[in-house]
This record gives sequence, C-alpha cells and structure tokens, in this order.
Amino acid sequence: MGFEMQDVERKVFYILKILNDTQEALGARVIARHLKDYGLELGERAVRYHLRLMDERGLTQLIGRDGRLITESGIKELRSALVKDKVGFSISRIELLAFHTNFDLDKHTGLVPVNISFFPKEDFKKALQAMKPAFAAGLCVSDLVAVAQEGETLGELTVRQDKVALATVCSVVINGTLLKAGVPVDSRFAGILQIRNHQPLRFVELIHYAGSSIDPSKIFIRARMTSVSEAAKKGDGRILANFREIPAPCRPIAEEVVAKLKEAGLGGLLVMGATSEPVCGIPVELARIGMVLLGGLNPVAAAKEAGIEVENDAMGTIIEYQSLVKFSEI
Repeated sequence: MGFEMQDVERKVFYILKILNDTQEALGARVIARHLKDYGLELGERAVRYHLRLMDERGLTQLIGRDGRLITESGIKELRSALVKDKVGFSISRIELLAFHTNFDLDKHTGLVPVNISFFPKEDFKKALQAMKPAFAAGLCVSDLVAVAQEGETLGELTVRQDKVALATVCSVVINGTLLKAGVPVDSRFAGILQIRNHQPLRFVELIHYAGSSIDPSKIFIRARMTSVSEAAKKGDGRILANFREIPAPCRPIAEEVVAKLKEAGLGGLLVMGATSEPVCGIPVELARIGMVLLGGLNPVAAAKEAGIEVENDAMGTIIEYQSLVKFSEI
C-alpha cells in the first residue's frame, strides 16, 4: 500500500509540474504525451482518473470539457512534494533539452534551448536598457532573443497577464550540438565566476546540478549574488557561468562545433582548458577537458541588479532558431 501511494503521488507531482510549466489549460491527451518525457507511460484514461482525484483535492481546476489548470493549492503542493524526486531535476532538464536540440550547424535551422524570463509589462523597456550593456559586452550565450506579449507563446510556455516574456539562448545549446556530433558532455555545476580585467579568474560559488532541485542560476539571481553590470561596464564583477567536461580525444570535434555555432551567432564558450588541467580554479578529471560556458541569464541578472522584478524559467523550453532576432532590433 505504501509503495502504491508513493507511486500515485509521483504521478500527481509530474502532472502538476506539466500544468505549472505550461500555464494554460491542458487535456488528458496532451498531459499523457508530456509525461513520457519523465518516463511515465500513462494512457488518457489513467490521466483522467488522476485529474479527477486532483480536482477533488483542489490541486487542479476543470476548464471546459477536458482542460485543467493548476490551482494555488496545486502550486503549493508542487513546491513541497516529493523532495527526493526533485533532487537532480536540473541535470535531468539539461539532458532532456540537449536531446531535443536539433540545430543544424550548416543550414542554421532547427530547435534551440532557451531560458524564459517574465517581466512586468510596465518595466520591460527599463529592463531592456539594463540588459543592453551585458549583451554588448558578450556576457551571454547569444545576442539572439525572442519576445512574446501576454497570451502569446514561446515554445510550450504561455505568457501570463500583464507580463512580457524574453527568451534568451541557453548554454545547453552546446550540450545539444555536441551530443549530436557524438561528444558526451558531463554537466557538473553552475556557479558565480569572478571576472577581473575582462578575463575569467575563478569560480567563487557553485551548485552541483545533480544535487539541485532548482536551476542554480535562478538561485544566484534571486539572491542578488551577481554583478553582471559591473563586469560588462568595467571588466570587473561576478557573472553566471557553467562548468562542463568532455573526453580529451573529443577536443577537435568540440572546437569545430563551437566554431560553427559562433558563425550562427550562438555559443557561449568562455574557456576550454588543456587536458587534465584545472580551469578557473576547478580541478578536471584525468584525460578530460574542462569547459566554462557563459550563463544565458546574465543579461537578465543585470536587470535584476537594476531593481527590476523578473520571474525566470531557466532552461524553459525549445524554440525555432529562425524565430530569434537580434537584441538590438527589439
């Protein structure tokens, strides 16, 4: 009985997560499809059964004939439920987005992973001004972005009322393109990287992906641990960065992939170390190479530093590369 109850709560947890991520009413068929991404094979009938139970508990609300929205109680339940299932969420999300990334390095078409940031409508122009120096200084994965107004969608995410959404390219684009090129990538942690004289110096804070239930970048931004604006304007500050490792024999392939990404206005590689040598103060395993990637949310962190409220869905979704535009064109 205990195991069965735990299994039911796990299914409820992932249904709530799907509804929370999309922020729109979904039917049983769509939810069943999304559940497959989490390794749960449930038919429409089974999903409807769980949804009815969740309605009774006040976790979801029936909209129309079959659609469901998550309620405030559902959001609270999601935040507190099944901590053991949340551990490692970040690394699982990275792997999932990397798998779904199918950007063609030669044709410059396909899906790329993005972070979604929601700004109050009345503060968006101010936010753009605050982010401008970070984009200009190259403290981002790409200066290609996408914008959506309330009611519009970016990938599978719908923009809520009185919000404007900004999509920034996520560093997982490197994971995805390297994966397609046959290079295995070990995503170790995200951290705060100290910049001195416009050069990366050392990591001063870090959170391992495998032990985190929340994307580390969201934590660092929320805690106001960055000084991206200072780094952009003066060359000294603290920015968001990520640490990856690849097998040393894969270096030539990785360099080719990074070069082609750069041609497409994508990338974010800050440092690629030598074989088995420490990078920015971080030791590297034998016969492996350390890579430091810029955090895609650095410009958004600059907006937060300017006192602008923002809600971040790091590693939020994937969108078509061709739907992106230059930040300067917004």
